[in-house]
Amino acid sequence: MPNVRAVPTLRRRRLGNALRGHRRDARLSLGAAAGPMGWDESKLSRIETGQARIQPQFIAPLLRQYGVGDPEVVGALEELARDAGRRGWWAGYGNLVDLSYRDYLTLETDALGTQVYSPGVVPGLLQTGRYAREVIAGTSTRPPEEIASLAHLHGTRQAVLTSRDNGLPPLRLWAVIHEGVFYQRFAAGPALMREQLRHLLEVSELPHVTVQVMPLTAPPHPGLLGLFEIIRFKHPSPPVVNLETVRGGHFVEGADDVRRFEEAFERIAATALPADDSRTRIAHLIDRTRP
Repeated sequence: MPNVRAVPTLRRRRLGNALRGHRRDARLSLGAAAGPMGWDESKLSRIETGQARIQPQFIAPLLRQYGVGDPEVVGALEELARDAGRRGWWAGYGNLVDLSYRDYLTLETDALGTQVYSPGVVPGLLQTGRYAREVIAGTSTRPPEEIASLAHLHGTRQAVLTSRDNGLPPLRLWAVIHEGVFYQRFAAGPALMREQLRHLLEVSELPHVTVQVMPLTAPPHPGLLGLFEIIRFKHPSPPVVNLETVRGGHFVEGADDVRRFEEAFERIAATALPADDSRTRIAHLIDRTRP
């Protein structure tokens, strides 16, 4: 497959947004902040918009101008600057991975944990290979070979639940899935969903994975408005919300906006079946699909 441009633009944007926020908190103009660094105003502007890289050694001096000396903050932004040019593991899939999906995979790679409400599909990190192929085929017009490659990518993604090569612990996953998802019909027959349900039970036994079922009889709750995912990082990096549409992922940032989704997820989790009851419901659904 052809190589993709190995620029993880989302890391640059996250870094630039953080630097811009600290500059504005210090009430410094672009020119006033750039001058002592020996830069022109346009260079700092490009860094803040993610269009240009900043070397890690310049992070601390820049932040000192903004009155930021907290080693945890400085270290986190230096790490983000070091990682800004790192190739993602998905680069080998070439142009098969579009820009919005690359951005999402960047977030997932850097994340400590994620909370997702999924009303229409089993979340990707919990999908079996056969289920992933059926869903991709039903939601896209890609040819069979690309569908198979994307399903393989889904399987590779799931390694974050067991091991990481970037020093982070396994990803903490909290998924609330609407019960209606488990009644979907596939050309392969009920065996496919039975396999998927068994996989959910197995993964839910991991100590850092929580799976809840939103029952068909649940009262109205914020999840009626659609799928969303809250992605969390090491302090002090703020969380990001991912919204899925037919055009790909859309990211929501900013403390006030993210907090609204956090409150919505709290209400959704409180409405869904508790984790133990959810496992019982999934086991019952497996029995219903037995031949």
